Parts: sequence; C-alpha cells; structure tokens
Amino acid sequence: MIVGVLVIVGLLVTRFWGYDTVARPVVPDSIALPDGTNATAFTQGRDWYAIVTDDNRILIYDRQSGTLRQTVTLERQE
Repeated sequence: MIVGVLVIVGLLVTRFWGYDTVARPVVPDSIALPDGTNATAFTQGRDWYAIVTDDNRILIYDRQSGTLRQTVTLERQE
C-alpha cells in the first residue's frame, strides 16, 4: 500500500512537472471588426485567428499583419 501511494505521488509530480513554463496562447491586443459587427466567438491557429460574428460570418485574420484573409458566410439549413 505504501508503494502504491509512492507511485501515485511520483506520477503526479512527473506529470505536472514544468507546466508553469508552458507558452500561453497569444491573443491580439485589438481587432478591427467591420461596422455593425459583434463578435460571439474567437479561435486561433498558428498564423491566423478567427472571429465568429452575430450575423453568421467567420472572419479569418492574418496573425502577423492583422489583415482580413477570408470571410466565410454561414447559411442556415432547414
């Protein structure tokens, strides 16, 4: 039983070792959305980030320049 407790403690220590140095995701300081647009969600990849808007669009921006790369319009299926 003592060996089992030691194994569990050892696993916890090795599993969480170094998590304080893991790089955190970088969120842009500001994002210029088109007029009349409200953001409802945010997601990001390595070199892009995307905003989902309340008018059913996804706006994909370049991470380096902040310019709009692509707009995807979502259509509701009935």
